[in-house]
Amino acid sequence: MDKKEIVKKLVNQKLDEKDHEELMEMLVDNPIAVDIDKEQEENLNFGDKMADRISAIAGSWTFIILFLLFLILWIILNVYVLQDKIDPYPFILLNLLLSCVAAIQAPIIMMSQNREAKKDSMRSQNDYITDLKSELILEDLHHKMDLILKNQSKLLEIYQKENLDK
Repeated sequence: MDKKEIVKKLVNQKLDEKDHEELMEMLVDNPIAVDIDKEQEENLNFGDKMADRISAIAGSWTFIILFLLFLILWIILNVYVLQDKIDPYPFILLNLLLSCVAAIQAPIIMMSQNREAKKDSMRSQNDYITDLKSELILEDLHHKMDLILKNQSKLLEIYQKENLDK
């Protein structure tokens, strides 16, 4: 029994011939283990690397705490400390600054998340291929074990016949 027969047996579902062929090509052409992270890192350009770094920083508790401290400091300076207030209450300049940060930060984080989603999809496909190949190997081992058991029982029968004849 060759691998194509095992795959057909494995995927004996509602798949048409095109799907069977596509699955077989996928299993034969793809290596078992692909390092998705390493492959993706090699293809990153400067903008992608910056987006990942900014997303890592902007999505951290350190950023949140530091930004909160900045906001508190801004408010204290403009309400109590500075004589010539740069941004008096209701802090229009601060609102503008926050809006600009949000407008720039959101697409950068989305770029990073899209790349992560693509990596997850590739990992998922890699896992699927690995699982199918493992099933093929197990099916092949089961087939070989069945052959070994058949041969062993035949040998046992022959041995018993020879011993009875003696």
